[in-house]
Formats: sequence, C-alpha cells, structure tokens
Amino acid sequence: MHGLKTIMKKELADHLSSYRFLILFALIAMVSLVTAYMAGVNLSKELEGIAKPRHVFLMLFTSAGIRISLTQFVALFGPLVGLVLGFDSINRERNEGTLVQLLSQPIYRDAVINGKFLAGVAVIAVMMVSIVLMITGLGLLIVGVVPGLEELGRVALYLVISIIYVAFWLGVAMLFSILFRSMATSALAALAVWLFFSFFVPLGASAVANVLAPSTAEAAALVRRAQLERALSLISPMELYSHGTVAVIDPLRRTTRSLVQVGVLEQLSLTRFSGPLPLDQSLLVVLPYIITLVALTCVCFGVSYTAFMRQEIRSL
Repeated sequence: MHGLKTIMKKELADHLSSYRFLILFALIAMVSLVTAYMAGVNLSKELEGIAKPRHVFLMLFTSAGIRISLTQFVALFGPLVGLVLGFDSINRERNEGTLVQLLSQPIYRDAVINGKFLAGVAVIAVMMVSIVLMITGLGLLIVGVVPGLEELGRVALYLVISIIYVAFWLGVAMLFSILFRSMATSALAALAVWLFFSFFVPLGASAVANVLAPSTAEAAALVRRAQLERALSLISPMELYSHGTVAVIDPLRRTTRSLVQVGVLEQLSLTRFSGPLPLDQSLLVVLPYIITLVALTCVCFGVSYTAFMRQEIRSL
C-alpha cells in the first residue's frame, strides 16, 4: 500500500517523542513495577523455607501487590493507553490543516488510517513488552525462580491478548477522533465509553441479576443468579479480557467461572485431576473470549475505516 510505511514512521516518531507518551509510559511502568515488586516480596515471605511450587513465576502477575494484581491493573487502566494514543489522531490534523496537505501528496487515503492504527498498535506492543520484560527481570531478582518454557509461552500469549485488548480501545478512540471535530469532545466521549464498560456494566449486571434472579439459600438459585450476572457482564470488553487471560496466566484454573456447581462424583474427579493444565488446554478454555475480543477490535477498526473513507476531508 503506497504511503503506509511513511505514515507509520511519521506516527511512530510523533508518539515516541511526545511528552504525553513518555509521561504515560513512565506512570504505568512505575505502578506495574511497584505492584510486581510487592507481589514478589509477599511471595518470597510466604514461600520461605518451603519448596517452591510449579509456576511460581506466574504468581507475579496474579498475586495482589498493592490491592490489585498486575493483570487487574492492565484490565482496568490499560485502555487509557489506547485512548490517549488515538483520541486526537485524526481531528488534530484536520484542525491544523495538515490532513489536507497530507492527502494532497501521492498517498492513498486508506494508508493514513491504516498507518495511524498500525503505529498505535506498535507503540502499545513496545510498551507492553517493555513492562513485561522489566517485571520478568524483577521477578528473577526477587523470587529467584527461572521461568520454564511453558511459563514463557503463557506470558507471551498473555502479551498478545493484552495488545489486542488495548488495540480495541485505540480503535474506539480513533473512531471518536473521526466523528468529532473537537479533540476535547472526542476525549470525553472515549472516556465515557471506558467508564461505562469498566464500572457501570459490572454494577448494572449485578443489579439486573438481583432483580431477575433474587438470591436465596438454594444452591440452584445462587448458580442461576451467578450465570445471569456473568452473561450480562460479558458485554464489557474488560470482562472479556479478564476471562480471556484468567486461565492463560493461571494454569491451575480449569474454568473461567467463579462459581461452579458440582456433585460428589465431580468433586472426586476434580481432586484426582487437580494438577495444572497444559498450555494448549488452557488456550482452549479461553479461546471463545479471545476470538470475541479480536472480532470486536476488527469491527471497531472497520467502522473507523469506513467513517474515515466516507468523510469529505477537503471541505472541512
């Protein structure tokens, strides 16, 4: 595609040299390192004097350091990276008049939107890989356990899912940057969507589940309410991401459900096969959520692509 590499290089240079990106990266890296450090210190104290269990390295990502774990921190605040990178990607150039000058060059229009999105994904990948590598080195230093190949594979898969998750929010921010001429309006709209799906959807799912399936002392009623609340909460991309990474980063999890009703025979079976799942089996458990997250990202970018291609740029 003509001009795609040029747009990508230009956007990468703008992102990596901007104070906004440097401040955001420093803030997220600092919180991630502090969380991983506290989790590592707690793990070292708990495992002192005993044989270290398998997959102890992955506990750096799932153990709570400062109230929340690293995976919970990425699920909640990772979208801010995508929103910051994309909320002014189009309307800023439109307001400054550089978008008209850019399209007057021998560059296809779709190269502009594709280059901006791919550059944002590349920046997200650099940020996530850098943070995970720093946490890995910190874990080796504090816990003193060298991760195995399967653990590295789980971390790599977690990285891929996290990049897709943040890329979805990048697509949301770019969509609002295309639809709204004002940068403040696009930023507020993107933040409103993030607040709605991250906070109000889980609360709303719990409230609706309480109304439609009131809690009683019966186990069947509790399971029915939990299933309804879980189904409603999956509207949120944050819940899809959490369910998509729970079994990947925690090999002892055999299901994404927090409440499972089993009988006596099932309990005996689970105790017999209570070891960690292989990586391929964990992937099968979370595959529907990963596919849904990828589909949402593609749909969001497709809508942004269509809206940008149909806009009359030169008349603005």
